[in-house]
Amino acid sequence: MTMKRNFGYVLISILGLTLGSCATKSTTTAPQAQPAYELNNLPKVELKDFKKNSSGAYVLFDGSSLNGWRGYNKDHVPTKWAIDNGTLKFSKAPGGNAKAEGGDIIFAHDFKNFELEFEWKISHAGNSGVFFLAKEVKNQPIYISSPEYQLLDNQNHPDAKQGVDGNRKSASLYDMIPAKPQNAFPAGEWNRAKIVVNKGKVTHYQNDEKVVEYDLWSTSWTELLQTSKFSKEKWPLAFELLNNVGGKSKSGVIGFQDHGDDIWLRNVTVKVL
Repeated sequence: MTMKRNFGYVLISILGLTLGSCATKSTTTAPQAQPAYELNNLPKVELKDFKKNSSGAYVLFDGSSLNGWRGYNKDHVPTKWAIDNGTLKFSKAPGGNAKAEGGDIIFAHDFKNFELEFEWKISHAGNSGVFFLAKEVKNQPIYISSPEYQLLDNQNHPDAKQGVDGNRKSASLYDMIPAKPQNAFPAGEWNRAKIVVNKGKVTHYQNDEKVVEYDLWSTSWTELLQTSKFSKEKWPLAFELLNNVGGKSKSGVIGFQDHGDDIWLRNVTVKVL
């Protein structure tokens, strides 16, 4: 009887070790979940290296230098962006070269609470946009992580008639909230734009009038995303990033869009709040 008990004990012990070893092996070799996206860690600039204007705002573009600017997810300025008579201009075919390098352009500093001001004019039937609180996501467009203040020739670009209630017209929160009143000047004329971001509250101004207001990181923000092209069902990665705009730091870069149409920008300033 004693021998049988010992044999049974040994057998159970061996089986336990075998099963335990299998379980451990299975746990350690199981594939690890991969992140849905990866951020680029490209060089940034310090604001202290830039001058301030009389109102205390940092001058990001003074008409003479592209210091601080580079392409989105790039370490240089794409050749379709250049200084043109004191403006920052995107040209669809600079010098007749349609194959020049394009892409969105950013100012390489993470802003959190700020007032961004600039002037812009656009070509006939032109389309562009400005981004903020954006992250540089590898192999993804800038608008996957950033709200967009639309820049558009409302009279001649087809986007003005798309979307809902004019929410793709100039100064609108693109595809979500229409700018009202819609007071943009025609193509070829200068417009004034201001975007204020302060502790999640965002306000769009166009030609000195408040035209859009919304709150990031709120239930209403999530609802806006869900009724747009960035909904969880239509574009899950964009929904994830936009629903958490700015990530943990609630900050990001400012950028202007290459939409294939000529656009001019000037007097680009940011006041840190």
